[in-house]
Formats: sequence, C-alpha cells, structure tokens
Amino acid sequence: MGKLKIGILTISDRASQGIYEDISGLAIRNVVDTYTNDSCDFAYLIIPDEEELILEKLIHLSDVEKCSLIFTTGGTGPARRDVTPEATEKACQKMLPGFGELMRKESLNYVPTAILSRQTAGIRNKTLIVNLPGKPSAIEPCLSAIFPAIPYCIDLLEGPFMICNPETIQIFRPKK
Repeated sequence: MGKLKIGILTISDRASQGIYEDISGLAIRNVVDTYTNDSCDFAYLIIPDEEELILEKLIHLSDVEKCSLIFTTGGTGPARRDVTPEATEKACQKMLPGFGELMRKESLNYVPTAILSRQTAGIRNKTLIVNLPGKPSAIEPCLSAIFPAIPYCIDLLEGPFMICNPETIQIFRPKK
C-alpha cells in the first residue's frame, strides 16, 4: 500500500504573494500530525484564487504526486474570487457533499455566518479531496468533525492504511 501522502493546497491571493503567512495550511499539518500515528509525506503548495490554477494543482497532486488525501484551505466563501468548490467539482468524478454539510453544522456552533461557507469534498481516481475553510481557527473544529470518516474512505479508495492516534481522534472503520 505504501506511505500515506497528503497534499495541502492553500488558496489565497495574499498568502501566495507573501503578504501574510499561511497559518491555515500549517494548522492542517499540525492537526493531521496530532491525529495520525503514521509518518506521512506532505506536498504543500500556496496559490492564488484562480479556478484553472486550483484545478491544475488538484490534478497534479492527485495524478502526479499520488496523494491519497488532499486538503484545500481557502476560497470557499461567497466572494467573487472564492472558486475552490468549483475547481474541486471539476477535478472530481464523485462528490461527497456530507463532508461540507458536517463542517457547516460544526461551524454553526461558533459563527452564524457558517451558512455562507461552500466547502465540499470529492473523489478523483484514488484521491479524497476535502475543502476546508480558510479561517485558521476553523481548521481544527472542522477536521475534528470529519476526520473520523477519512481513514475508512481512503480504505475504500484502496489507499494506504491510515493509523490514527486513539488518544486524539476516534475514527470509524466497520468491524470485519
């Protein structure tokens, strides 16, 4: 099966220009490191909010880098330049709207504007792609809500077996 490879794609005009540090991408990495007992390889990119570029990088991370899991952060709001879900839908053969629904439900515990978020998830070949919010403080609550389903999804996609830390996250796999 091999080692788990995770792509982190930060989508931000200002972070890609170096105007500010990408805190959201680093937050994803920190949470994943806390949740997993695996030694994961990471592919990490910061790009501007450009739909065709997002699509190109999602395809590259999936098909060339062979990431089993890709997290995006940013570009999921209602603003004109927020086009991450559109690029994700173009990259994927199957959509998994439950991921976005659960993240919005969890986020409503913190802010009433969570209903404006358009996160989604989908499958490209053997890669699970998940759109996370761009706000750094939203990363951990959203990941804690959806992460229990991620290892089993990767199993179903015939990816590497993901070993998680039961002290930090309770995942679900059906009993055999």
